[in-house]
Amino acid sequence: MISYFTEKVKMPKIRKREISAWIKAVAGKHGLGVGDVSYIFCSDEHILNINREYLQHDYYTDIITFDYTEENCISGDIFISLDTVLSNAEKFGVSYENELHRVVIHGILHLCGINDKTPEERAVMKKGEDEALGMLVGTP
Repeated sequence: MISYFTEKVKMPKIRKREISAWIKAVAGKHGLGVGDVSYIFCSDEHILNINREYLQHDYYTDIITFDYTEENCISGDIFISLDTVLSNAEKFGVSYENELHRVVIHGILHLCGINDKTPEERAVMKKGEDEALGMLVGTP
């Protein structure tokens, strides 16, 4: 089941049923099913606190993914800072909706086993994001 929550921010305008179906299709493309995936939309301050407490990182980020995947079924908690999504959309010259979709699927790709630590891994992740965005009907 895919769930959507907020932590002291307003829920972004997303088409939950469509996004959930898209997530399942992307996971399926990687040969995986979808178990319990929770999206927690939050502020920069909240994600910074999570980054400090659980990862010992002292910086802001757009997404933190906690992976609970077992065998062929992805599961996890995905924290997304809506503040950083907005600033990144402006920085990259894309719509807020497009950047939010990219970050939403970025977390799923992590659960599918795609990393982004090295330049080579980042290239694979970017390709995966672009392919996944192409699967979402109505994405600009």
